[in-house]
Amino acid sequence: MALTVDEAIARVPQWANATNMKISSLDGGITNSNFRVDVGGESFALRIAGADTDMLGINREYEHAANLAAGKLGIAPEVIYVIQPEGYLVTRFISARPFPPEEIRQPDNIRKVMEVVRQIHSMPEIPGTFSVFRTIEEYAEIARRYHVEFPEKFGWLMERTQAAEAALMKNPEPLRPCHNDLLNANFLIDGRIYVLDWEYAGMGDIFFDLANFSDHHELTDEQDQWLLECYFGETTPRHTAHLKIMKVMSDFREAMWAMVQIGISQLDFDYRGYADRFFGRVLDNINDSRWNQWIKEMNKNV
Repeated sequence: MALTVDEAIARVPQWANATNMKISSLDGGITNSNFRVDVGGESFALRIAGADTDMLGINREYEHAANLAAGKLGIAPEVIYVIQPEGYLVTRFISARPFPPEEIRQPDNIRKVMEVVRQIHSMPEIPGTFSVFRTIEEYAEIARRYHVEFPEKFGWLMERTQAAEAALMKNPEPLRPCHNDLLNANFLIDGRIYVLDWEYAGMGDIFFDLANFSDHHELTDEQDQWLLECYFGETTPRHTAHLKIMKVMSDFREAMWAMVQIGISQLDFDYRGYADRFFGRVLDNINDSRWNQWIKEMNKNV
């Protein structure tokens, strides 16, 4: 059972006997409940985890470790306290503005985001691992357990996914610290860029982060080439193929995340519509004639 916001606040030692505290709800979360707490002339963010978020592959200890490391680099909110055993995070509230898609997609801003992403990938090793392929499989198992209805072509999609993983594993990338959830709501800017929400962070394939950012911000083929140039200093057919395959896997992961939420979430959100939208994108892209070209490129020996 999740704590109420008052119960959570009572567990934070720094706020004991505090007077003149102001609590306000923060909008935008589709997994957790988030609050701003103003006290003692300072502002903080309090996250109360949604129900059964462990089924989404979230480990609160791993989240804490990743957020702590990124906070020390100044690219994430500073961690102030962790409410245990629930793992609810209290972080410094960042007084920065959203970074809307139409702005973040500008060439200079893509370059700045890639600089931050390289910082993430250069962090010391963090606990936990993330594989989009294992995540899709685990989400499917949980959704079945909750009797969630699957799309008609799900088996066909899984066959294509397995072929994609086999191609990528011919010459696997070394695992590095990754955020793994670079949707637009997780960025703030105030002259510098901050990355929020480290729930899915772990050691993983850097191309998933690149693809996840591109996918959520609907970058064009031309913008993808610029993203790769900003990150690597060059673009190669192999970079492009890896990125494009992972963009499709990012959509598939998003659809399966929503399938689990259909079964477990208590929040008022249209998870079915969310899942259908992303399943549609996966189908369209795997049916694209370039899909087999990308797989062929990744199957080459290097």
